[in-house]
Amino acid sequence: MNKIDRYIIAHIFGFTAIVGLALLAIYTFIGFVSGIDSTGQGSFGVLQLLVYTLLQMPSGLYTLMPIIAMLGTLMGLGALAGQSELTAMRAAGVSLLRIGRATLTAGLVLGLFGLFLGDWLAPAGMRAAEAYKTRERSGVEPGLGGQAVWLRDGGSIFHIQRLITENHIADVEIFQLTPDLRLSASLHVDDGVYQDGKWKLTGVTQTQLTQSSATVSQLPVMQWTGSLSPEVLRLFVLEAQSLTMPGLVRLINYLETNRLDSAEYRMELWRKLMAPFTVMAMMLFAIPFVLGSLRSSGAGQRLLIGILVGVGFYVINEVSANLGQIYHWPPFLAAAVPSIVLTLSGAYRLSKAR
Repeated sequence: MNKIDRYIIAHIFGFTAIVGLALLAIYTFIGFVSGIDSTGQGSFGVLQLLVYTLLQMPSGLYTLMPIIAMLGTLMGLGALAGQSELTAMRAAGVSLLRIGRATLTAGLVLGLFGLFLGDWLAPAGMRAAEAYKTRERSGVEPGLGGQAVWLRDGGSIFHIQRLITENHIADVEIFQLTPDLRLSASLHVDDGVYQDGKWKLTGVTQTQLTQSSATVSQLPVMQWTGSLSPEVLRLFVLEAQSLTMPGLVRLINYLETNRLDSAEYRMELWRKLMAPFTVMAMMLFAIPFVLGSLRSSGAGQRLLIGILVGVGFYVINEVSANLGQIYHWPPFLAAAVPSIVLTLSGAYRLSKAR
């Protein structure tokens, strides 16, 4: 990489930072204003809403990253074109391929940053924001909401009516099935605590079923081992967007081991993996605009074009993901097709640029 490559990359990074700060400020302000109606519950006031909104900023930056990267490329290369620096570079023998390579190098760095952002900062920020909101509203430390959860553990179906924490459950119904899916027994558990790699169930009422009779017995304490762990419970109740890639992989493995639907989580995993390539595709798609019809246009026109293309791509990406789940497309195709089409389109337009 020589001075010209570093010069192009530095321009793209500089304008990307400016655009990122501007869009993130607007996105955060809109989120703050839209959350005003949620204040007034407990001690959750305007100041607490501000903290809650700030904790969600990494998630907002991750969502905006493809648009920010494209606008940064349009503005950065547009500034070079507006000052005739790109023209001078090309007159000195710098090819379009080399300009594209420098841009994609910047895109790779931004894509990797987006991957780190989406897999660590954004999920951590979202979890911290929701925990903070719950604590300020109710005045107690947040657990898992006491919500009801249906899960499968091998040949047993768990209906956890109160998920207190990830290692504490209550009011649990367990339905045990035979290999031909007939009900062989049911258990009602008053309370369960995870200790030493297994569940300690107390207050167990067990009903054994046969073709001709049902036998009921009371068990003060019962030990339960299986694949249902506190980590699975914690991962299962979190939104897919709040999970890291290792968490998604562990949850997908659990669901598929127990023959449960993992389509939503596999889709989210592929979307996270495709995020760096999406950023690079958006930046590649932006290059011909600067070299072509927008070469001599102002920053406002380039900004408008970039926003329209970015929002359009975002809508198409969301539609593709939803259609993929509805029509059971392979998760990779549903997540990758918009980025692949954008990359091919950008490469074709770059090859035709002058």
